[in-house]
Amino acid sequence: MPKLSQYELEREANIARNRALMEDLELSRGASNLGIAKPKPAAKPVQPAKRKRKETEELPRRQSARLRKSVVDPNETPAQRKKRLEKEEALRIKQEEARFEAEEKARTAKRPRHEDLVLHKLVEQDPEDISTLDTVFKSVVDESHPRRIGDFDAFEYDDDSDKREAREVAKLREKLQSLKVVARAKVNQNRIYSAAYHPEVSKDLIFFGDKHGELGIWDARAAPDEVLDDDEDTEVGTREGGKYWRLQCHWPASSKSSITSIKFDPVNAHTVYTTSYDRTIRSLSFTTGVSQEVYASENDALINNVDLTPSGNEMWICDGAGGATHLDLRERQHKVRRYGLSDIKIGCISVNPSRPHFILTASNNRTLKIWDIRKLRVLAGESPDATLSTAATSSPLRKRKADSAKRSIVEYSHDVVTKFDDSEEGVGLLRGDYAHDKSCSSAYWDPRGRQVVSTSYDNNIRLWNLDGPTLDSSDPFESFRPFSRLRHDCQTGRWVTILRAQWSPNPDAYPHFTIGNMKHSLDIFSGKGVPLVRLSDPSRISAVQAVTCSHPNIVERAVSGNASGRCVLWAPEDVGSS
Repeated sequence: MPKLSQYELEREANIARNRALMEDLELSRGASNLGIAKPKPAAKPVQPAKRKRKETEELPRRQSARLRKSVVDPNETPAQRKKRLEKEEALRIKQEEARFEAEEKARTAKRPRHEDLVLHKLVEQDPEDISTLDTVFKSVVDESHPRRIGDFDAFEYDDDSDKREAREVAKLREKLQSLKVVARAKVNQNRIYSAAYHPEVSKDLIFFGDKHGELGIWDARAAPDEVLDDDEDTEVGTREGGKYWRLQCHWPASSKSSITSIKFDPVNAHTVYTTSYDRTIRSLSFTTGVSQEVYASENDALINNVDLTPSGNEMWICDGAGGATHLDLRERQHKVRRYGLSDIKIGCISVNPSRPHFILTASNNRTLKIWDIRKLRVLAGESPDATLSTAATSSPLRKRKADSAKRSIVEYSHDVVTKFDDSEEGVGLLRGDYAHDKSCSSAYWDPRGRQVVSTSYDNNIRLWNLDGPTLDSSDPFESFRPFSRLRHDCQTGRWVTILRAQWSPNPDAYPHFTIGNMKHSLDIFSGKGVPLVRLSDPSRISAVQAVTCSHPNIVERAVSGNASGRCVLWAPEDVGSS
């Protein structure tokens, strides 16, 4: 046998090693035959329904003179040459006009829209989808669905009645522990920024606002339109649940139009208000199917949040420059007053439901503050008890006017508000304030109007409880300190929406609130700060459920949304499609 070269020896050694490795791999097959469990697969994302691609117009392209030049007859007469040149010039003018028109159309598409918009201009889907959305709107306008206000003294117990409170908490925990993932869908195409649950009890109708100005409407328990082909093997757990529609309410469709908050009309819930970084507030009417502009900011400050009084007539708006703007919806837009309540961004504003003259602001300067707006009316030269629809509009301060046919706004700078607060006349304007260790990202009144919950970048959730005599006095609060402080990771970073603790708007249930968890769960706490339940499903959820809200009338309902636009309905397992 001839002697093998060094190369052939190395080759034979490699073959022997590979053969030994293959023999070792047979052990894994044997382990599976013995019944050894394999690790669980990671959560699979819900598969979005197939949508028709939206056809886009192709802009006319510019061509050089050389390419546009046609073949010239060398024997053409002067008359023919003149006619040819006139025809080429007319064609060039027509092409230029078409190009300019297309460019202007493209520029217009990048500007905010201020006109009234009907459904077919908002819905991306075909006319059949518009008709189904209109049917859903009509199905919820038969009843008024007013926002209910809780009894101020409800669920307040004496020290001798701790057992009653413990029973209420235990009953609430038992209901919430039954919540499971019953539906998932990619309602929006981009990151969820805000959410609101419609009070209709016969269906789960949830509204989501995303990063690019899109309003997603999800009928979570409706029968989906998607019909799978025989050759499709999509697992049931990864299919979309319910039916949804996408409305491009704010424009342009970019991060400049993120929908920062969603509120229903507190009187009948037949109108939904949306605020956006495009510096506008729009209302969408379910009865008419028309989206109208309610307010457009004249300064460069971004609109962050909005809340309405229980009457539905007045709106408070906070912005990125530290202003709180009051808007009376019964008046023309020129009846607008803006107060500089902070020197930097106010990220959240909340109106007390039982005492609407109190508003709550959360600011990037770390402070949470409670204001008495009756004093702001005194600052504006009005009667503190007069409604703004009948109050005088005169003011010694400068009015910043835009087009006189559109609107003007009366502004009170931060220095003016601070000086008034320090004066004898302004005593009681600022009722209470509390400084967090870092920026205060949100703060809300509960449905009774006596408790406050705040979240902060210092990784804490704080709770306050105020009694009637404290709120009814005309003096600043003697003490305004939280009674509970809960550790909670609020470091969302750049790609996850800020976590906000949201009260359940249901006044019949023991006070509780929901908040997303960075560990991909939805946490629910009682109004006393007691952890009630942590909802999670690693097999179906693998992202932070940053945005949450719950049903105003059904305790066993909650929803959450993540950074990819996917949304989850949490409900008892026996809840089926409507």
